[in-house]
Amino acid sequence: MGLAMIVSAGSSANEYLARHVAELGYARPMMAASGGEARRRMDGMDLEVVIINSPLPDEFGHELGLFAAGATHAGVVFLAKTDAAGELSGRLQDHGVLVLGKPFSAAQFRQAVQMATACYRRLAVLQAENARLADRLAQLRLVNRAKCALIEKRGLCEADAHRLIEKTAMDTRRSRGEVAQTLLEQLEAE
Repeated sequence: MGLAMIVSAGSSANEYLARHVAELGYARPMMAASGGEARRRMDGMDLEVVIINSPLPDEFGHELGLFAAGATHAGVVFLAKTDAAGELSGRLQDHGVLVLGKPFSAAQFRQAVQMATACYRRLAVLQAENARLADRLAQLRLVNRAKCALIEKRGLCEADAHRLIEKTAMDTRRSRGEVAQTLLEQLEAE
């Protein structure tokens, strides 16, 4: 299971939140007592879920929720008194922050954390797919550059340039991108 962060200033609330988060498999959630401390600790961390118990000593906390949703891939749960939660929920939910009004039951809290975790995991799958597609697009661009270079420097037609790259990739058991990169380097040296 990944990392969880609880941002809360009250020690009794910290114990309550940490206990319920631990029941969901986050054995040692990171604790932060203020928005500033949370921002510093989030930097470079791969968090699955961030729980913000408002108000915080240095800010109300909704700004931190927006920051966490934008700066991390974590699912963010924002806890606020019911009247404030009602006012903020539309704006925060537009940015992917789940808002839970206080008081809430333990079951409601666990369900909110589970939904935030599910959002994180779904986003992780989409990011992996995005990275795979970006890599494939980069390879296609590289192959096209190599084909253009073969057409210009060696006078091949596009079909012959394509066939040369494909055959070399199969014969050498390398990707078309690797072959294209090697061909580009050779053609530049000529």
